[in-house]
Amino acid sequence: MAGKKQFDVGVALDAAMLRFWRAGYADTSLDDLCRVTGLNRSSLYSSFGDKESLYLRCLDRYALRYGDRYEQALASGAPGEPLRAVRAFFDVTLQRIADPDVPDGCLVAQTAMATPVLGPAIAARAIEAVGLQRARLRTALNTGELTAGDAENHATHITAVNQSLAVMSRAGASREQLGAIVDISMSALAQALRGRG
Repeated sequence: MAGKKQFDVGVALDAAMLRFWRAGYADTSLDDLCRVTGLNRSSLYSSFGDKESLYLRCLDRYALRYGDRYEQALASGAPGEPLRAVRAFFDVTLQRIADPDVPDGCLVAQTAMATPVLGPAIAARAIEAVGLQRARLRTALNTGELTAGDAENHATHITAVNQSLAVMSRAGASREQLGAIVDISMSALAQALRGRG
């Protein structure tokens, strides 16, 4: 169409997502979003709505992208191999942290920590994303080797550890330190599974 500049919505959302991920919601201005997406304010608003609406789209995009990877990781082990599945789950996080093309940390963890100052829709979406991660883990751990209560408790623990890996990476923890955190959690899970066997 002559005179109308076309843009790739996915590319623009990725650019906005990386900006929010790097700087946080509060420290990302509309000017920042215009700069990274290449859109003027009018185009930004007409395409994505206000800043909160754009953030929600970015958060959904992030959760879908990494959620799918977690889903595949947890399904990669044979049925009845929760240790293998959880190790693959942690590997997704460690690979994301080691990826030089994305910011340190986790957009969901960052959002969850900022919920007291964010709008209720954003806070609810972050809580939902963390809950979905816990539910995926609970399903992988519900193999009959653990009671339902133990599977829930370990899923909650692993979710908390996974979120803390993102926080620790942002605070400068080394790969070795992050690996040690994972190893300790895996050891605790292995011990629990042996205790039930």
